[in-house]
Order: sequence, then C-alpha cells, then structure tokens
Amino acid sequence: MDDVVAWLLDSDPALRWQVLDDLADATPGEVAHERARVAHEGWGAQLLAAQDPDGRWSGGTFFPEWVSTEATLRLLRTFGLDPESPQAHRALAPVHEAARWEYDPTMRFFDGEVEPCINGRTVATGAYFGQDVRGVVDRLLGEQMADGGWNCEQENGSTRGSFDTTINVLEGLAEYEQRVSADPAVTEARVRGEEYLLDRHLLRRLSDGRVGQERWQHLAFPHGWYYDVGRALDHLRRTRPAPDERAAEALDLLASKRGDDGRWRLEQRHHDRLLVDLGEDEGAPSRWLTLLALRVLRWADGSVADAPGSAAPGGADAPGATPRTATEPSRTSAPEDA
Repeated sequence: MDDVVAWLLDSDPALRWQVLDDLADATPGEVAHERARVAHEGWGAQLLAAQDPDGRWSGGTFFPEWVSTEATLRLLRTFGLDPESPQAHRALAPVHEAARWEYDPTMRFFDGEVEPCINGRTVATGAYFGQDVRGVVDRLLGEQMADGGWNCEQENGSTRGSFDTTINVLEGLAEYEQRVSADPAVTEARVRGEEYLLDRHLLRRLSDGRVGQERWQHLAFPHGWYYDVGRALDHLRRTRPAPDERAAEALDLLASKRGDDGRWRLEQRHHDRLLVDLGEDEGAPSRWLTLLALRVLRWADGSVADAPGSAAPGGADAPGATPRTATEPSRTSAPEDA
C-alpha cells in the first residue's frame, strides 16, 4: 500500500471511508462498513453527542460561527454521516423548528435565510439529509446574476458575481441534483455558475486577468463560506466527467503544492475553533487536503468513472430583520469578482 494512503487510513472513520472509496478502490461492502462507524465512533459521534437538548448546537443557528447548528450539520455532511442512519434521523428531527435564523427568528432552518451564500449551504445540508429545501432552491435560481454567478451583496447593488458566494450555491445545487431531483432548471443554473468560475480560470478576474484574491490560492479545511481553488476543483470533480481546459492552471497549482513527502499542507485556517479536534494545524500536513488533492488529480488523470449527475454536457435592514450590532460579526463577505 502507498505510504500516503496508509497515512490517510490511519485516521478517523469519517476520513477513512472516503479514502477507501476514492483512492483505495475498496469494495462497496468495505466502504459501507467503515462509513457506518461515523455515526457511533470518532468525530461524527462527538458532533452528535454535542447537540443541545433543544436540537441546536452551541445554542445558535448560524452563530457562533464554526460551532453553530449550520456549521455542525455541514461538517456531519462532510464526514459522510449516513443520512438514513437512526442517529441522523434523531439529530435532524428537531432542527427545522428549533434552529431559527438569527437574521429573523420567524424563519425556520430549512426554509432558508436571505443570503445566497448561506442558502447554498442550507440546500446542500437539506438535500443530503432528506429535507424539503425546494423553496430555497427556487429562490437561488431567481437570484442568479447576469454573469452566471451569485453574490450576497446583490441586494445592496452588486451587479457581478462573487467566487465565495457562487461556490456555496453550486455545491448546494449539485447536492440537490444528485440526491433529490435532476431538474433541468437546476442543472442549467449550476452549469452557468460553473462557467462563471471556469471563464475566470477558477482564480482570475475577467476584467484584467489578475488573481482576484490571494487567499483563493491557499488551501483550507474546513472551508466555511470561503472559496479556494481546491474547493472549486473538488466540486467540478463531482459534477463533470473530466476537467475543462480552463481549469488547467488551477490543477497545476494544486499539484505544485504536494510536498516531498507526498502530502499537502493546511495553508490557511479560517476557523478559530471546532467542536471536534481534527488534529490539523496550519502549515502541517493535512489528511483532509491530501485526500481532496489526490482524488481531484486522480479525476484529472481520467482514472475514475464519470461523475454522477454530470451535465450533458438579505440584508440586515429588511423589514422584521434583527439588526446587527457593531460588534456582531458579519455572516459573509462577498466582494464582486469581475
């Protein structure tokens, strides 16, 4: 066995089952057996045990960031908690009613919020765990901008898409397509959004060809709402049978980050804390990013089957909203990425 794959397998079930599936070509039975452990061992079990009696996590829906209900459900999805498991059903049962959005407490969780960045993640979580998020999907379809992207600042006058917002929406639409419905309207919107990123080579502004933000080139985990090229490539791996030539620069950048030991390092850490210790430090080898990079490059080399579901190809001042105080952290920051 490859030393790097062995290192990846020397980890938590949440990561091991994905390594078995994506890199080790294990049998479906072996993968399913390992994945089932997520619900009652390691990081997945720790997150489930941290749920508050009222059904939320850390007493909030979107806040406190990284440890809230929204962030924890997103991490459970990343870990691959089986949505049909009894543990998942028990955890999800109270969420819709209990987790009301801080923006407006009358808004229930799977009805979504107002910002497309947040709503994209809500769709991804809801679709994964079998919740009804069609209303949020329809809202996102109506908010797609002329350039194909999405931007949380649209209500404040923005006319151009944002990489950060767009990747969050794309992940949500892809999850909806693959788990709920291969709706042509959803597919069309998702492909247009991917074209928005690909036209910009996944990291450059269309207006002047320059890298839009330095942090897009630096790999992070978990991502939160932040965009980076690794996240974008991993999304395209899920939705397209092969890379587009416009992704070549991003793929080269990802490959160049491999260390002499065959591993990728955590280059930026967006979170200040999580409810579980993933054992990863900024600047140190990252199992999650090594898994991401290896499966992306394997896809780029054409050694995996076609991706399933491949294309054939609100603001704080709204009525009734809860105003943010000067010390309240903003939920997202989505500059125009022309």
